[in-house]
Amino acid sequence: MTLNVDAAIGNTWAALGLVWLAGLAFTKRTVRSQPVGARLFHLVLVLLGFALLGSRWFDGGWLSLRVVPVTEAVQIAGVGLTIAGCAFAIWARLTLGGNWSGRATVKADHELITRGPYAVARHPIYTGILLGALGTSLATCEWRCVLGMLLLALAFLVKMSQEERLMMQTFPVAYAAYRKRVKALVPGVL
Repeated sequence: MTLNVDAAIGNTWAALGLVWLAGLAFTKRTVRSQPVGARLFHLVLVLLGFALLGSRWFDGGWLSLRVVPVTEAVQIAGVGLTIAGCAFAIWARLTLGGNWSGRATVKADHELITRGPYAVARHPIYTGILLGALGTSLATCEWRCVLGMLLLALAFLVKMSQEERLMMQTFPVAYAAYRKRVKALVPGVL
């Protein structure tokens, strides 16, 4: 049986999207959030990044050219990384619970989550999504996916700086200690 790479990747990202949609019903009321301009910039980057990563709007041009030749083994590895990354992001989203928001915010009765995936990365949702984007890029080996992954990374860096600022204001002692213990995205590295 041959692996249907597009279906496996599409279904994986769809599962992540469904968890996000379902979770919207359980978020707490927002008390403070990032400035509107930073939110819009982040949103444009994320939408463009995901459009490049997962759509066929860019077929036919240089963006659909292969970065390197693709083999079945590389595609299988890419699908595996996509699944692992999305699963990690879902775990992080479920762990964050009602504190989650699509923008950098402080919620009513906000709590500092440091368990589960947050014990290994301060921003594990971004870690998971970037790992999934890396897997998708590897499975397709197309320039559009590489560019999409880079735009997502830039979007997350913008949002992370806002989130870090809000968390330091809200939990000055606890978050400072947490930052010393746990890296932002990649355990032990970054």
